[in-house]
Amino acid sequence: MKNSRYLFLISALTITLLAVNTEIANSQNRGSKSKLAFHVSIHDSLCSEPLTGRMFVIIAKSDRREPRFQVGRTGTPFWGVDVEKLEAGDWAVIDADEIGSPLESIDEIPPGDYFIQAVFNKYTRFDRADGHVVWMHNDQWEGQSWKRSPGNMYSEVKKVFIDPKKTKKIKLEVSHKIPPLPPLEDTKYVKRIKIKSQLLSEFWGQDMYIGATILLPEGYDTHPNIYYPSIHYHGHFSTRAPLGFGRGRGMDKIWKGRNYPRFIAITFQHPCPYFDDSYAVNSPAVGPYGDAIHQELIPLIEEKFRCIPESYARVLTGGSTGGWISFALQVLYPDFYGGTWSFAPDPLHFNNVEGINIYKDENAYYKIHEWRKVPTPNTIVPSTGMVSLTSRQRNYYELANGTLGRSGCQLDIWSAIFGPLGEDGYFKPLFNKVTGAIDPDVAQYWGDHYDMRNYLERNWERIGHDLVGKLHVFCGDRDNYQLNFGAYETERFLESTRDPYYAGSFTWGARGSHGFRPMSTEQMIIMMAQQVMKNTPPGNSKAWMY
Repeated sequence: MKNSRYLFLISALTITLLAVNTEIANSQNRGSKSKLAFHVSIHDSLCSEPLTGRMFVIIAKSDRREPRFQVGRTGTPFWGVDVEKLEAGDWAVIDADEIGSPLESIDEIPPGDYFIQAVFNKYTRFDRADGHVVWMHNDQWEGQSWKRSPGNMYSEVKKVFIDPKKTKKIKLEVSHKIPPLPPLEDTKYVKRIKIKSQLLSEFWGQDMYIGATILLPEGYDTHPNIYYPSIHYHGHFSTRAPLGFGRGRGMDKIWKGRNYPRFIAITFQHPCPYFDDSYAVNSPAVGPYGDAIHQELIPLIEEKFRCIPESYARVLTGGSTGGWISFALQVLYPDFYGGTWSFAPDPLHFNNVEGINIYKDENAYYKIHEWRKVPTPNTIVPSTGMVSLTSRQRNYYELANGTLGRSGCQLDIWSAIFGPLGEDGYFKPLFNKVTGAIDPDVAQYWGDHYDMRNYLERNWERIGHDLVGKLHVFCGDRDNYQLNFGAYETERFLESTRDPYYAGSFTWGARGSHGFRPMSTEQMIIMMAQQVMKNTPPGNSKAWMY
């Protein structure tokens, strides 16, 4: 059965795109460059001091939404350019030399009418504790999104005719600033906490914040002496209540119903200058987020909201990014947590990082099969096996979003978390974003530090006893981003364990996509409650099961 899973990937490769040689040739030989360029200035009222950041220009065929909100992995074309100390009256110029996505060059714009808009992503100077000075976007609790971050600036939408062979200069003026986000109000069930992290502020040389949204159980206020087990939910940045509460999905009724497990559920917020999520671990380029969460935030939450401060009563969950975090935290802090239910986790083994085998591939953008170079697939349509995005296309999208790993996107945050620090203070990249050439030394660092499958094998004798019965993974065997392949290898190792045997579970969805879920949230919480009850030490109260 598992062989068919690998055959699926092979068939996806055969339903392939242009040869990589053609792709690279297109990027290097675009013919004679046009003189088309976008010249963008910032209105005097918004430029009281020199500004450093990245200026974007977006073109769209429709103005049903502002062009900035149409940008995405397969969205409308956009380009960016880094600017330093931009003053009022200065121009940020985007010409054919700047890499964009999905069109690489503005020379490739088909002649026609377009709605265009400029956005300025403001960078902050960080004088870090390690002696490095870096310029990055300081998250404003929006989740590292330049399209809507408070303090960023944008232009009016302008309709223009563009023909790269005839149009020479198009001027735009950034004249609007995105306002601060409105405060969120607490309710009877939903509470929020946001703290300045001393550990992170010291590392980054700026005030840095982490937080959580807490969902209290039914009867919390009428049972003031009861302490509760806690569900720790990790994933992309969100200030919404955990578990879908308050979103009209029926969870409200279930949560408040009779004879239902009483947990305190927690959604964690820990955006960082590289991404909307820090992956909740320590790393040289991102800082001590693991320490900040476990030494500063969790103790405060447990004290303030009557959580049971013991490992058996803390359980983890999350999907995708949160799938990796929940699995990794259980493994890296084996005696702090009592179990994880991890869905479609990001690569648990780096033999397939959205198509890239960091241990064997020489280039992130293509595979070598004797005389042929075949584009590395990044994203696959599960229902057809068709490749919807190549690795090169995916990474050029990130490169258009930001240089030096400042894209706020997936491959860049993996490099920031899993990789070593570069001489310039930013992370040392796994591969060259333009050519795709992989650095084997960086690949080795990834494998030595954050390959979860390898970490488990190296440390099983030390940590295995604390992980028995705690690891539960759920994944579709046609995951859009090929995350199933790392999970296969992790399952293979864990099933081989003895003294102790891991006694956990891997649940596979036949033809299941990235969204595969074999159970409802309600059912998952019941499973969590059963595990907490089973592992409750003799003499400890189970009064939370009222």
